[in-house]
Amino acid sequence: MRDIRLIASDIDGTLLPEGTSILEDGIIDEIFRLRKKGILFVPTSGRQLRTLRNLFSPCESLLPFVADNGSLVYGDGKHELLAYTEMERSRALDLAEEIVSYEGVEVLVSGDNMSYMMPRKDTILRLVRDQVGNNVTLINSFDEITEPIVKVSAFDERGVVELEGKMKSRWEKYFSVAVAGRFWLDFNLADKGTGLTKLCSLFGVPLSSVMAFGDNYNDMPMLSIVGHPYLMEKSNVRDVPSSFMRTDSVRKVLATL
Repeated sequence: MRDIRLIASDIDGTLLPEGTSILEDGIIDEIFRLRKKGILFVPTSGRQLRTLRNLFSPCESLLPFVADNGSLVYGDGKHELLAYTEMERSRALDLAEEIVSYEGVEVLVSGDNMSYMMPRKDTILRLVRDQVGNNVTLINSFDEITEPIVKVSAFDERGVVELEGKMKSRWEKYFSVAVAGRFWLDFNLADKGTGLTKLCSLFGVPLSSVMAFGDNYNDMPMLSIVGHPYLMEKSNVRDVPSSFMRTDSVRKVLATL
């Protein structure tokens, strides 16, 4: 694997073991070690920039980030926004209105490093703002959102399998629709594959020289385009290409480089 120049990794379920909020032991040390060898590490996540920077605080100035499921690409250092993929506004707002029409389902609308919410229950606010650590603006109407919309997410604490069945056939004509964990269904025009492709183009790194890690369906567009894809052992993703490798630890794989 001497051709590896960049490592992209999902966070939740991949670097963050289920039910935890602390990165897998040794990951930060590996990031520093690999950077000295000229190998760049890129968190690639459905999360917002602020939460990613907090997670990787000891080394965050060294890292570019692909955030909001590939919709936002940030450079390293001061994390300048390098690229973004905007949703068509009226259609995105129609989608958000449909989400809130379902009983018990919450909506989160994403801009550049900001989550717009009109929570029905405190549960979602405690999770997104207090536990995950997103920048949050509370709104009373979607018309209050003035910046470009890059992602719309549905949250259902009962799970999103049923919700996906209701919404996917209609909305997949316009947006990428991805299950992002048990409780989240994400809609945007980008995906982790398009976000990573933009970043690699900007940094001059061929996708054949990229290693990537993921565990869920929203990671598949990223894993399917890189030269060295790894799916986590505990993943429930079906119909995985035979070229995908498996691991139970990102750190263990990085330690071999």
